[in-house]
Amino acid sequence: ILAWMALQVVLAIALPGPWVQGAKLRTGETLGYKINGHLSFWVSMLLMGHAWPKFNSSGSVVGFGPVPMAYAYDHFIQLAVATALLSYSLSLYLYFRSFKKGALLAEGGNSGNPIYDFFIGRELNPRIGWFDLKSFCELRPGLIGWSMLNIGMMMKQHQLHGIVSGPMIAVNVFQFLYVWDALYFEKAILTTMDITTDGFGFMLAFGDLGWVPFTYCLQARFLVDHDPNLPTWALFVIVILKVVGYATFRGANLQKDLFRSDPTSEAVSHICTMPTKRGTKLMISGWWGMARKINYTGDWLMSLSWCLTTGFVSPIPYFYCTYFGVLLVHRASRDEHMCRTKYGDDWDTFKKHVPYVFFPYLI
Repeated sequence: ILAWMALQVVLAIALPGPWVQGAKLRTGETLGYKINGHLSFWVSMLLMGHAWPKFNSSGSVVGFGPVPMAYAYDHFIQLAVATALLSYSLSLYLYFRSFKKGALLAEGGNSGNPIYDFFIGRELNPRIGWFDLKSFCELRPGLIGWSMLNIGMMMKQHQLHGIVSGPMIAVNVFQFLYVWDALYFEKAILTTMDITTDGFGFMLAFGDLGWVPFTYCLQARFLVDHDPNLPTWALFVIVILKVVGYATFRGANLQKDLFRSDPTSEAVSHICTMPTKRGTKLMISGWWGMARKINYTGDWLMSLSWCLTTGFVSPIPYFYCTYFGVLLVHRASRDEHMCRTKYGDDWDTFKKHVPYVFFPYLI
């Protein structure tokens, strides 16, 4: 685990990438971010496929080949526990360093209750030099590690049964696309609440490094020994659901990011908007005219498609889409509160234009 973290740190620092400015902080300043997560993702995959040394009987290196990723299945618990310990250690470091003079604290992470502040995070953007710890952990070691764990599960299925099943291929491709998408559009996270609003404490540290990779690979791990033998038509339906979810998720987020970056861009010139007393505008057509959290809807539909690859032999793989649904409802509630505070009466007017939260004409 430490070697994996070290590798991702080295890649983040050493690989080339453009520098972009993040959202304006309440101090009026902006922070620079080096965007090379997509390149780190592919270099990590390349190393996984070609960087494991092979030794002859005398102990000399005779070549290189793929990393034996089935190890991830065999030592899953040990890896998860080690990651949890790393998350705790990082959280302690983040908590104590937040008391240094000049640290910009998150508005919600400075309650004075040490347990709550440790959990939620006190410092908004902890950095070592230019290296931003929060944005790094948000995408690099956990998300890329999730893909690696999935590949390990696929290799273990082949090792045990001599085949890789259709559902295993599907869930690997689905989740590989999800991780690739996040890293390809890495810049988009700079306007998310995780980066602009939340402090960096145990909640995000453990969530990014431990919860995401070791919980989100649940379907692939289940499929190692529990192939549901889905018919071709069922896999086709699941693929369609994934495509619909991805198109909704990515289309909505791209539209939001383009509008936030440049509301005058031709790409969003067709979008109807309503002015607010703050001097900003809210979108009331396009993806965001359908529902106020339409991106969450797409995200959840993708999670459901992943779970469906396991069939209906057990409820265990459906933990993810169930948990994720609860999480998204909670996030929507938190966003609602923040937007009402931010926009006041304009938010009520906006809700008349866009009355639905998740599904148009339903919810």
